[in-house]
Amino acid sequence: MSIMSLFAELKRRNVFRVAAAYLVLAWLILQVGDTLAPALRLPDWVNPVLAFFLILGFPLAVFFAWAFEMTPDGLKLEKHVDRERSITPVTGRKLDRTIIVLLALALVYFIYESRIGDAPDSADSPPVAAAAVSQPSIAVLPFVNMSSDAEQEYFSDGLSEELLNLLAKIPELKVTSRSSAFSFKGKDFKISEVGRELDVDHVLEGSVRKSGSKVRITAQLIRVHDDSHLWSETWDRSLEDVFVIQDEIAAAVVSELKVRLLGSVPRAVDGDPAAFSLYLQARHLSNQRTVESLTRAETLIDEAIAIDPDYTPAWVLKAHIHSVQGDSGHTPSDVAFPKARRAVEHALELDPDYGRAHALLADVLSSHYNDWAGARREIERALALDPRDVDTLYQACVHYGLTRAHELAIADCEDAIERDPLFAPLYPTIGVIYQFKDDPETAYQWTSRLLDVAPGANGANYYAALGLISLGRIDEAVECLEDETLDGFKQTGLAIAWHAAGDTGKSDAAMQALQAQVTGGWYYQVAMARAYRGEVDAALTALEDAVTYHDVGATLLLDDPYLDNIRDDPRFDAVIARLGILID
Repeated sequence: MSIMSLFAELKRRNVFRVAAAYLVLAWLILQVGDTLAPALRLPDWVNPVLAFFLILGFPLAVFFAWAFEMTPDGLKLEKHVDRERSITPVTGRKLDRTIIVLLALALVYFIYESRIGDAPDSADSPPVAAAAVSQPSIAVLPFVNMSSDAEQEYFSDGLSEELLNLLAKIPELKVTSRSSAFSFKGKDFKISEVGRELDVDHVLEGSVRKSGSKVRITAQLIRVHDDSHLWSETWDRSLEDVFVIQDEIAAAVVSELKVRLLGSVPRAVDGDPAAFSLYLQARHLSNQRTVESLTRAETLIDEAIAIDPDYTPAWVLKAHIHSVQGDSGHTPSDVAFPKARRAVEHALELDPDYGRAHALLADVLSSHYNDWAGARREIERALALDPRDVDTLYQACVHYGLTRAHELAIADCEDAIERDPLFAPLYPTIGVIYQFKDDPETAYQWTSRLLDVAPGANGANYYAALGLISLGRIDEAVECLEDETLDGFKQTGLAIAWHAAGDTGKSDAAMQALQAQVTGGWYYQVAMARAYRGEVDAALTALEDAVTYHDVGATLLLDDPYLDNIRDDPRFDAVIARLGILID
């Protein structure tokens, strides 16, 4: 049989028509399956299996069209059909009409998908989906540790945080910060729950398997409102490529979310992979904030710096570790803070545009060196470089609140809460600022929210109780303080609350318990309680000690209402002068 005669026979037997109809129908089935599978919560393997069987069915359909013919008497082998009685022309016309209908359906579906399908229905979609209209938003969930060694979890968590920080540098993209995104770690959740709670319309999740110098990283981008997978990728690389992988993930997110950038996609800070691994481990330990974890973190970060002395993030982390050691009393402040200052200043020599380094330097300058003017310059520089970073916004909020720039402080704090609603320190901070503004009702509304965000956190019940005391709700304050986890805060609150209730005996007992802890760094709380109880001399002595020993609480003295009983004493002005606090 010649090629021309074969072509003619294929046409006569309607093989071409069957093939065309099958392809159009298969395409429609795949598109509908791609749409319905996420809505019906079907597993990811459903659509690939469907595509496999449709591909497998194509040669079978062509074979049956060639070998069989539909006759008035039913389906018969083509070779058993009399050519004079064949109805293939009639069948061909029916197939033509079928193909036209299928093409029309395909066209309608294509128009729907391109014009309407990507736009969430405002009546049915949760509010989070609407955020995509104005600004794309995303949460980077902690990547799952797939390594055989559970202790490698620091690497998967650290990589997730590095990606989050990288994406957060994109002004056109709203990125939920670490505290909120990591609150889902280890929990069983639906993507829709993440979107609703964090107010985002996309989620980036993945896994990490690290073995020696090899790493496998899988990442996938999911759209919240229909749980559809927009993009996924797997990398099997050496550890040296980890920075390149971060850049590729960031670029893919920008591309898939169709973010229109005014500048280029930010790039990860490159460094030695061994130093990077030690850096992630040190950061993981420093977040635990125990004496042992901070000591171990300090050792690891020094090892990282020895390997790569030009890796800026390592120097910033080193400064942070020393600062925490000084704030917590684990290391004498006159030892810890000079180390912190030298480390962060070296980081800025390596990279003068590292926003978090400027914010950390501002905290060191104000809390230990009483250099408030210098701290103000560093805060303003940090905000100019990285105005969306939650840690920077928090430091700015604290600085402005302490220096009577209350409206700036509240604005920064509210911005930070919007970006990271589960970052616990923000709530007592903004509550205290409203106390400074003599608005105890609003102050309590903010401080009491800490009990919902982090009910077991140190200070959660203490700050809520102070708000209740200001509102005259003493019994509720005492009940709240019974659940306070940090005894210094608990005894401070009880000494004040029982004094307000007129129970001198119980107030004295709490005051004695607090005074016994003063060498542990509770100078300022002693000053607060003494001042509230009207013990002017004892309060001023404790306040002077707070300044002498760099108790960070002393920075509250400018507007703290619990010090009102000693403000008219000339010695109070002398303490303010020693503190050198900047007043706007």
